[in-house]
Amino acid sequence: MADVVKKLQIGNVVLDNNLILAPMAGVTDLPFRLLCREQGAGLVCMEMVSAKAIYFHNKNTEELMEIHPEEHPVSLQLFGSDPDIISEMAKRIEEKPFSILDINMGCPVPKVVNNKEGSALMKDPALVEQIITKTVKAVKKPVTVKFRKGFNDSLVNAVEIAKIAEGCGAAAVTVHGRTREQYYAGNADWEIITKVKEAVSIPVIGNGDVTDGPSAKAMLEQTGCDGVMIGRAVRGNPWIFREVLHYLKTGEKLPKRPVDEVRDTILRHAHMELEVKGEYTAVREMRKHIGWYTIGYPNSASLRRKINGMESFEELEMAVRMIFKTDARF
Repeated sequence: MADVVKKLQIGNVVLDNNLILAPMAGVTDLPFRLLCREQGAGLVCMEMVSAKAIYFHNKNTEELMEIHPEEHPVSLQLFGSDPDIISEMAKRIEEKPFSILDINMGCPVPKVVNNKEGSALMKDPALVEQIITKTVKAVKKPVTVKFRKGFNDSLVNAVEIAKIAEGCGAAAVTVHGRTREQYYAGNADWEIITKVKEAVSIPVIGNGDVTDGPSAKAMLEQTGCDGVMIGRAVRGNPWIFREVLHYLKTGEKLPKRPVDEVRDTILRHAHMELEVKGEYTAVREMRKHIGWYTIGYPNSASLRRKINGMESFEELEMAVRMIFKTDARF
């Protein structure tokens, strides 16, 4: 079973293993990436960054691109639709300490799609070719591309996009097995990942419906993909990488993580957010994270209600400590 866990080479970057943290806006900020890397993620991906925002020297975008030495290797993801702006901004930021540059062609959010960015690019293969060609030529770092099965059921063209990416010099592709129209509903179509893997010789990373060790193993074996990208299942669960790696290597599931570890991770995550973003933003960021961390636990709904009304870091920290203290089953 151990052969499904392998070092994965993307261009000149070699990953410790083939489990990858997906780029997710509002989730994969610096503190959370560090937690996932510590738990064994072979590659962590940053929140997507607008090429236009870099062009206009947007302050918030600069903060989004901060990288910690201990999170390496890390992938920085750009989105946009103008081949010149994307390639020029890629060149402008190349001295930043990211390892891989990813181009987003999968985001389903309306404000991105309506701007002809993200998954909307799949409707224009000629533009896809221009963007990847210019970006690959502009930088020395490996360029990868993330996209979906297609835009909708009438336009399922992941294989075509993958072939274009390979032909333009992309070092790897990631395929989410849903169309843009599906968003995250229904089941991911792993068959499309298989078809992409059969069509190209560069590494193919599968994405969609990997939630634990057995599903990661199933995707790797069913599709033949080279790596697995884990997205929504990692929210409130950085331990998923440790658990999946253990399962892939041994065929055994790890026991449920200790309550103390959950509490200590939440508090550590909160302190890192405080350090990076200051109290006002840290408290608001942690509200959603604590909601995810505590799903399924007794008293979690009342904890979320309490925390959503809190303004100070001290209140938030006290509430987390109290809920664990008062209910050992938590």
